Amino acid sequence: MLPLHSLGERIVVLGPSNAGKSTLAVALSKKLGFPTVHLDQLHHLPHTDWQPRPEEDFAKLHDAAILGERWVMEGNYSRLIPQRLARATGAILITSNHWLRFSRYLKRTVVNRPDRAGHLEGAKDSIKWEMVHWILVKTRNSGVKYAKILQESGLPTIECHTAHALNNLYRVWDLSVRR
Repeated sequence: MLPLHSLGERIVVLGPSNAGKSTLAVALSKKLGFPTVHLDQLHHLPHTDWQPRPEEDFAKLHDAAILGERWVMEGNYSRLIPQRLARATGAILITSNHWLRFSRYLKRTVVNRPDRAGHLEGAKDSIKWEMVHWILVKTRNSGVKYAKILQESGLPTIECHTAHALNNLYRVWDLSVRR
């Protein structure tokens, strides 16, 4: 496994929904002292039920965020990955079993902690059938797509394809775990 410092000062965290991207990004930010950028928070309007911003507004917020000197940025939004990777200095891909990701989604909607990493300000998480389909069907194997994108980018990359591998990353890099 690469040492954390080899990923540089602008780290992207990619992976399917509910794989743990937000939590990892926050832990990395705390360890490194870099700001965390949650793309879901840029893509959606605060104080809504996850209503998307107009695409042009989101793209402007994204492009302004990647200009920062240091950051840990989590989220996918494939259409904007090329410019993000052009600014990034390292990447982490986390994936896990779709049933584990689904159980995490159910937990986050039932428990509904407003202090959850990546939570949208003023939003109340609720079970949405579109998300259930997204997690269980649509993005079931999206990790393969992201792995290929990262391989082609040439960036130093860490891949964690199981919950065990992700837990090991936390241990090896001495990252704090917030439950």
